[in-house]
Amino acid sequence: MAWRCSGRTNAELVSNLFSAGLITSPRVRDAMSSVDRAHYCPSSPLAAYEDSPQSIGFSATISAPHMHASACENLLEYLPENKDARVLDIGSGSGYLTHVLANLVCGPDGGGAGKVVGIDHIQGLVDLARQNIRRSEEGRRLLDTGKLELVVGDGRKGYAEAGPYDAIHVGAAARELHQSLIDQLKSPGRMFIPVEDPDGWGSQWIWVVDKDHNGNVSKKRDMGVRYVPLTDAPK
Repeated sequence: MAWRCSGRTNAELVSNLFSAGLITSPRVRDAMSSVDRAHYCPSSPLAAYEDSPQSIGFSATISAPHMHASACENLLEYLPENKDARVLDIGSGSGYLTHVLANLVCGPDGGGAGKVVGIDHIQGLVDLARQNIRRSEEGRRLLDTGKLELVVGDGRKGYAEAGPYDAIHVGAAARELHQSLIDQLKSPGRMFIPVEDPDGWGSQWIWVVDKDHNGNVSKKRDMGVRYVPLTDAPK
């Protein structure tokens, strides 16, 4: 179904995802509608509205729109608008989903009290994300008010300085469910993370990790996926 959702414009792409049931929440629909994906696909702007991954340079990709929709839908319960929600986006890449997540917790006018941190281990991608987000008035406001922050660092270790987090999104495949990330979740909190299959068959799975009010952690394996690895920065 996902491959049928491509559009000729950002509005058509998001509308197709919504009509196909890949987006079910009007909040997610509106947050994705207000962020033009073409601003975040520098290598393939003509293909920005295809429901497929695209290269963003530095041997990295921006995930397919239906995967961004799935991440938002899974995390939405932990992304209250107009409250002090904290979100960490690991492997923030060209900045697209970081911006969408900021829209969700800060509201359409950016006036909410939430904060989103995007972290990537490649300085060039952090610089690119900052440039991309500044292409819109909304993005500039989020950056200038500090409600959206971009940092360079090893995402496997999280970013404890701004935590703990209501929600953590990981945009690259980890070799394991890193305890440091689980530790940085609030109680309650949720993490959406692709993890390599420990059996070594080369497959990857999305895991949804929940921490309840008492700090108890539960894990649920979701769909099979294909992400670039969550590794050291290239030399």
